[in-house]
Amino acid sequence: METWNAWFAAVETWQPIMALRASTWVYPLVSWLHLVGIGLLFGTIAVVDLRLAGGLLRLDDAALQQTLVPLSLGGFMVALLSGLLLFAPAAREYLSSPWFAAKLALIGSAAVNALALHLASRRRPNPRHGRLAGLLSLGLWATVMLTGRMLAFG
Repeated sequence: METWNAWFAAVETWQPIMALRASTWVYPLVSWLHLVGIGLLFGTIAVVDLRLAGGLLRLDDAALQQTLVPLSLGGFMVALLSGLLLFAPAAREYLSSPWFAAKLALIGSAAVNALALHLASRRRPNPRHGRLAGLLSLGLWATVMLTGRMLAFG
């Protein structure tokens, strides 16, 4: 554990990370990018999830898969990369927070849910599984956002 603590202390005091944190503009811009990524992720995945859950029946499944899923993944990547930059200046503080642990666990659960749905749909699509996966995804991503806000302000 002490090795990890030393490693994260080194990350926090690495010159580029200290410059990021001290910058008047860069850290807020990274925070803004994080919000843009979250908005893109949740905005697109919510439509996909609502369709899976049995709503938005006028929307074409293939168009959703070809258009919104890649946008969701793009939003996730923006949120992930900017989140790493937001994490680095206070890594040890975040690691000691139960909100951070919950956020990571929820993101992992959402990823497992998406992977399970993807693998199941390749074998034999089952609308009941899709409904459950869509509702679960909506709840998981909404809760990820809540834990992120609690981490920032709690």
